Amino acid sequence: MGKYIVRRVLIMIPTLLFIVFVIFAILNCIPNSPGRIILGVNAPIEQVEQLNEELGYYDPLLVKFINYVVDALHGDFGDSYKYGRPVFEMLMPKFPTTAKLAFLSILVSAVIGIPVGIIAAVKKHSLADRAATVTALLLGSVPSFFLGVLMILLFSLKLHWLPSNGLGTWRNYIMPVLTLSLPSAAFLSRLTRTTMLDTMEQDYIRTARAKGCKPSRVIFCHGLRNAMMPVVTQLGMSFAGLLGGALITEQVFGLPGFGSMILQAIQTKDVPIIMGSTLFLSAIFMVIMLVVDLLYAALDPRVGATY
Repeated sequence: MGKYIVRRVLIMIPTLLFIVFVIFAILNCIPNSPGRIILGVNAPIEQVEQLNEELGYYDPLLVKFINYVVDALHGDFGDSYKYGRPVFEMLMPKFPTTAKLAFLSILVSAVIGIPVGIIAAVKKHSLADRAATVTALLLGSVPSFFLGVLMILLFSLKLHWLPSNGLGTWRNYIMPVLTLSLPSAAFLSRLTRTTMLDTMEQDYIRTARAKGCKPSRVIFCHGLRNAMMPVVTQLGMSFAGLLGGALITEQVFGLPGFGSMILQAIQTKDVPIIMGSTLFLSAIFMVIMLVVDLLYAALDPRVGATY
């Protein structure tokens, strides 16, 4: 297991380098003079060109890439063009809000989606199964931002139960979490149902039933453990995606999160912020996928034996 973890960590290094190079290549094709962004539109062209020269804007792509990697290895990810402060000094205060939103959303989607999927599989073709299917299709087809707007109209403007934006108390998280978790729970319930139905048809399930195991033990001890492997993968990928992809929900509810900062950086062509956030989110995604693989080994000893 230890060798597997070391091997996966070593694979992350060239992967991150490739991601940085791709982002560099893309941003190099966009006209985004850092001197003009920092000094403003009214600055003399001579000052702009001098600052661009100091920042290495006119260097070849490969030179800029190597310089960025060397500086990053020393903990220097550059300063924001717009704010003039170190990149991670700008990003890290925003990350706890997004991380809390993503964690709560995944937790709620798992608490709702997995039990509903199990019930739908056990009660196949029953009224509960059909109701779960219709609800999942309905929630899965509604865009999350539209669902958020509907919640604001109902719970904030109409009923005055919940605040519509900003951060203050735990009540501010209710609608954003539901906006992200309900569509995810709908997909998770369908995935759980499908994997459970496939698992319950396996020979070892029939053997357990023939030995006289209780139905609950067959479902939860024999069936659910193996059916959970694709579900765990989906939960990990969804959590990693929410860390960088919750920006629309953050915009709808006015949350000062990681996604909002990335969106502002893209709008202002703040390259250091874009690079730092991309690198950070890529590293987080790979770590989460490593954790998912280790959970695989815990759920299925056959997988663990190959590590």
